[in-house]
Order: sequence, then C-alpha cells, then structure tokens
Amino acid sequence: MAEISEAGNGADKRPLSPHLQIYKPTITMTMSIVHRITGAGLYFGTLILIWWLASAASGPEAFDFAQDVLGSIIGRLVLFGYTWALFHHMLGGIRHFIWDSGAMLDKHTASKVAWASLAGSVVLTLLTWIVGYAAM
Repeated sequence: MAEISEAGNGADKRPLSPHLQIYKPTITMTMSIVHRITGAGLYFGTLILIWWLASAASGPEAFDFAQDVLGSIIGRLVLFGYTWALFHHMLGGIRHFIWDSGAMLDKHTASKVAWASLAGSVVLTLLTWIVGYAAM
C-alpha cells in the first residue's frame, strides 16, 4: 500500500512519488544521466586545457612541466576521458536536438539512437587517438 502523509487534511492523503529505486534503468535514462556527467566533466577538462594553453604562453619551463604532466600515463588517461566526454556530450546533444524536433521518439528508435550515440562516442574517441598517435 502506498505511503500517505500524516498532515491530516484530505489534500495530503495522496501517495508519495516513487523513488528511482523502483524504476528499471533503460538506455535512454542512462545516457541522459551520463550526458549530464560528461557536461560536468567537460568543465573540469576545459580547465586543464586552459592550464595547458596558459603554460604555453608562460614560457618553455612551464610548458615542459605541463607536457610532462599531461604526457604521463595518468595525464593521458585523463585526456582520453576528456576526449570521450567531448564526443559523448556532442552526440548526446545531437540526439536531444533530434528528439526536440519530434523525430525518433518511439521507444525502440529512441533506444537505438541512444546506443548509437554511445557506440559513436567510443569509435570517434578511438579514431581520434589512433590518428593522433599516427601523426606523432
């Protein structure tokens, strides 16, 4: 039986809203949450980009230090994550733009588009890093 508030008047005797623990996660729900997380991640990644650009403008010693930090294993993992977040957030924005136009909103198509944005972000990230390493 649904919980009822104890305020006493008739307007307050309605069931409380269900919590997220009741819902079965779907791909569209998960991609929406990840879209928000990648947006926040892009904020912090952009701070790293600004630090790198400022170090380039500050002179060779500062730039060498930034290059050493970002060229380390941990630095490259952070940059890889930033690259993935950038592509995932971009494709998620395109997905939402399509949905805002009223297209592809049926359940099965929306799920396929969500899976495609996830796969596309992984493929674009890998291609970017492969091309980047090949260019070095």
